[in-house]
Amino acid sequence: MPPIEKNIGLTSAEAAKRLQEYGPNLIEEKKQSILMRIWHWVASPMSVMFIAAGGLSVFGGHEEDAWIIGALFVMNVGVGAWHEAKADTAIEKLKAKLAVIVKAMRDGEWKEIRSADLVLGDVIRLGVGDLVPADVSFLQARNLTVNDSVVTGESLPKSKAVGESAYSGSFISTGLSLAQVTATGSRTYFGKTLTMVDPSRGRSNLEKDILSVSRFLSVISIIVMIALTGVLLAARLPISEIGTLDISLLIAGIPVALPTVMTLIISVGVMELAKKSVIVRRLSSLEDLANVNLLLSDKTGTLTENRITVAGVSLLASPLGTGWDEKTIWSIAAAAAPRTDINPLAAAVADEAEKHGASAMTVADFIPGDSERKRATVFFDHDGRRVAASLGAPQTIRELSAMEAQAAVRYDSLVSEAAKKGYRALALAVSPDGSEAKMLPLAVFFLADEIRPEAKETIGFMTDHGVSVKMVTGDGYDVAVQVASELGLSGRIVKRSELDRDPEGVRSGFSGVAGFAEVMPKDKYDIVTLAKRDFVTAVTGDGVNDVPPVKAATVGIAVSNAVDALKGAADIVLSSSGIAVIKDAIIEARKIFVRLYNYSVYRISESFRLIVTIAVIGFIFHTYPLSPVQIILIALLNDIPIITLAYDRVTVPQAPASIDARRRFTLSTIFGFVGIANSMFLLWFAVAVLHAPWAAVQTLFFLKLTVSGHMLIYIAHTEKPWYKFLPSKQVILATSLTQLIATAMSVFGLFTAPISIGYAALVWGWSFAWMQVGEGAKRLYNGR
Repeated sequence: MPPIEKNIGLTSAEAAKRLQEYGPNLIEEKKQSILMRIWHWVASPMSVMFIAAGGLSVFGGHEEDAWIIGALFVMNVGVGAWHEAKADTAIEKLKAKLAVIVKAMRDGEWKEIRSADLVLGDVIRLGVGDLVPADVSFLQARNLTVNDSVVTGESLPKSKAVGESAYSGSFISTGLSLAQVTATGSRTYFGKTLTMVDPSRGRSNLEKDILSVSRFLSVISIIVMIALTGVLLAARLPISEIGTLDISLLIAGIPVALPTVMTLIISVGVMELAKKSVIVRRLSSLEDLANVNLLLSDKTGTLTENRITVAGVSLLASPLGTGWDEKTIWSIAAAAAPRTDINPLAAAVADEAEKHGASAMTVADFIPGDSERKRATVFFDHDGRRVAASLGAPQTIRELSAMEAQAAVRYDSLVSEAAKKGYRALALAVSPDGSEAKMLPLAVFFLADEIRPEAKETIGFMTDHGVSVKMVTGDGYDVAVQVASELGLSGRIVKRSELDRDPEGVRSGFSGVAGFAEVMPKDKYDIVTLAKRDFVTAVTGDGVNDVPPVKAATVGIAVSNAVDALKGAADIVLSSSGIAVIKDAIIEARKIFVRLYNYSVYRISESFRLIVTIAVIGFIFHTYPLSPVQIILIALLNDIPIITLAYDRVTVPQAPASIDARRRFTLSTIFGFVGIANSMFLLWFAVAVLHAPWAAVQTLFFLKLTVSGHMLIYIAHTEKPWYKFLPSKQVILATSLTQLIATAMSVFGLFTAPISIGYAALVWGWSFAWMQVGEGAKRLYNGR
C-alpha cells in the first residue's frame, strides 16, 4: 500500500467535539426502567401469592399476619432484585473485558481506541481478521475482501476496492485497508452495535431438566393443595384461613426462585472464569464445556510458547551472483515482515533482521500474507527497476521459484533438516522483474518455538480427567512428530493427504491419533465435523480462517492472540495463552455444573419433604403443622444460604460432567423420605411424649425444618462424608446465620409462639442426629 499521509484523520479536539455531538458508537440497549423492574417483581407468580396470602389474612381478621407477610414480601422482592442485578453486572463486566479496540489516525499518528469512541470522519486501519466497527468507506485497499455474512447472511467474502463501503459487524477476510467512518451507532446501515458478548442465553440441558422437575413439583403442590382444601373444608375451617394456608403451601412448595438461583450460580461462575483468563461469550456453552472429552489444540501459542525466534539461517545464493550483500538480504527480509504484520513468524524475522543492522527500505507496495497465499510480498525499487520479494512457507516459495536442479536439492535438504529438528522454516525469495513468478530463493530461516513447560503435565492431567488432546498444526509431518513426542502425545500423526483420502478410516482410529499435520484451513473444519460425530469437541483457533471450525465445534475457543472476527464467533475467549488456561476453563465449568446439580438435589428434596409432610399431617389432623407466616419464613430463610451456593466448594468430577437423572431423582427421594420420617417422628414425640400445645408444636416444626433443611446442604454437596468435605466459608456462614435467626425467632417468639431454650436445643440435637441418618442413607446408596 502507498505511504500514509499524516494529515488524514481527525485531531483529538475534533474527535471529542464530534463524540459530544453524535454520541458514542453504540446503540443503547432498551433497558427496563426502575418502575418497570419493580412492576416485574410485583407481578411475578411468587409476589402474587404473597399479596394473596396477605389479603386473605386481612379478610380473615389476622391483620398482624398480614403485616408480617407484607414485610416478608418486600424482603423477597429485594432478594430477587439482588439476584437479577448480580447477573446483569456479570454480563456488563464481560462486555467490558471484550471491548473492541481499533487503530485510528488521531493527531497525525496511529492510536488504539475503543470502537465505542469512533466518530464520523475517523480514519482507521483494518487488516485480516479485524471486525469492521462502524459503516466505512475504503480510502486504500490491497487484496481486500470483506465477509459480511453476520449482517447480510451472504456466506462468501466480497472483493472491495477504493470508494466502496463495508457495514458495521462485517470483518476483513484478506488484505489491508484504510477506511473512513461514514456512520456510527444507530445511524449505521444495519443499526447493530458491535459487541463481543452474546447476552442472550439459551437453557442448557441440565437447566431444562431441573426446570422440568420444578414444574412437576409445582403440579404436585397444586394437587396436594386442592386435596387438602377439600379435607379442611369438610373439617369446617374458615375459608379465609384455608386460603391463606393453601397459598403459603404453594409459596414454600413450588421452587419459584429456582430459575433465578440457577442464573446467579452461572453468572458468578462466569466471573470466576474471567478471573482465570477465560471469558465466556455464550453462557449456554458452559454445560458443553463441562462435557468436553476431546480438545483439538493448535500447536503454536497453546502447546508452545509462541515466542518464536530465528534459531539459524542459511543463505542460498552468493551475494556476488545476485547483486545483494548479506545486509541487503536482511533489509529485504525486514521489509517483507513489517511490524504491522501480526504473524509471529514474520515478527521473529523482523527482530533478527534488526539485530543484523538491517537498514530501512522505501517500500512501493506490500501484499500481506494470509492462510491462502502463505506468503507476504513487498515491492521496492533497486537500481532503477521494480523488484518483488516474498517471505513465506518453503513449499509456496518452492512453487514460485525458478531454481536450477542443484540449488533445488540444497533448498529441499535445508527445509527437511529443519523439520526433523522440530524447527519451522520460512523462505525469502526475490524476482528482479517485479512479479511473483520465477523467484530466486535467497535464504531459509529456521524458527524455534519452545514447548510450554506446563504443557506436558497439563495434557496428562486432562487425559486423567477424561479429555483427549490432539494437536492440529499446519507444520510438516516431521515437525509434528517431534513436537508430539516432546509433549507426550501418544499415537500417530495423520497427514492431510490421509485425511482427504480416507476420512472414515481416520475417524475409526481416532483414539490412536496424536495429531494432524500439514493442515489447511478447510482441513481443520473437516477434522472438527468428523470428531463431533463421536466426541464432545472443543477446538482452538486464532485466525480468520479458523472461524468455520470454531463455529462448527461443540465449544469454539479463541486463544489470546486471536483476531477480533474469531473472538466474535467463539463460545469462549482466552485472555492469556497456553493449554493450562483451557484446562482451568474445563475444570471451572465442571464445578459450575456440579453446583447446579447439587442445588437441584437439595431443592427437590426440600420441596418433596415439605409437600408430603404437610399433606400427611393435614389429612390426619385436619390442620397444617405450620402457620402461614412460618411457612413463608421458611421459604425466605432458605433463600439466604442458597445465594452462597454459587461460591460453594465442590469436588471436580474425574470424567466429563453429564446429567444422571436417575441418580439425582433417587438421591433426592432418599433425602426427602429421611426428612419426612424425621418430621413425623418429631410430631409424635412432641404430641405424645412432650404433650406440647399445638402452637409450640408448630414452632418446633418451624425450627426443625429450617435447621434440618440447611444441614441437608452439607450432605447433598458432596459424595464424601459431609465432615470430610465441608462447604465453603460463605455457605457455612450463611447457614449458621439463618439457623441462629430461626432459633432466636423461636425462643423469643418473633412471628411464632415462643419455646424454651431446652426445646430449641432438642430440635438442634434431633436435626443433627437425623443428619447422620441422611448421611448414612447417602453412603449406602453411593456404595451399592
